[in-house]
Amino acid sequence: MSESHNHRVTRTILASPRAIYRAFLDAESVSSWRPPSGMTARVERFDPWIGGGYRMAFIYPEGSPEGGKSGSGEDMFEGSFVDLIPDQKIVEAVSFESDDPDFAGTMTLTTTIEREKGNSSKVTFLAENVPAGISEADHREGMSSSLRNLANLLE
Repeated sequence: MSESHNHRVTRTILASPRAIYRAFLDAESVSSWRPPSGMTARVERFDPWIGGGYRMAFIYPEGSPEGGKSGSGEDMFEGSFVDLIPDQKIVEAVSFESDDPDFAGTMTLTTTIEREKGNSSKVTFLAENVPAGISEADHREGMSSSLRNLANLLE
């Protein structure tokens, strides 16, 4: 059994907790902000309720040296919504589709949204049980990039 890896990033976003929470539950919105910089997303299924879930791919740019966790220049993954507390918390169970055992397993991604002064909110991603094949530096940069994209969308 491989050791468990946990990665965390936080960003303050000039938006209300309600606006941030809603950006997580709309497929079109998610496809615009969630892929890290330079990548695009394809959402194949999106059912935003507890017990519902999604299937999507992050697609690498044409000619990228990255092969993608799922091959064909993309990272395909499935997620399920484990918990949804409006304007406060989103818990997702995420599994990558890959033949590489280093990407096997289900990662838990918990997003917390805390109101700060004025119309800003602190958003934290905590990824637990991250597959061993995902380096902490790359994952933290990817999550930080997604939060930057979210801020750009909402601010």
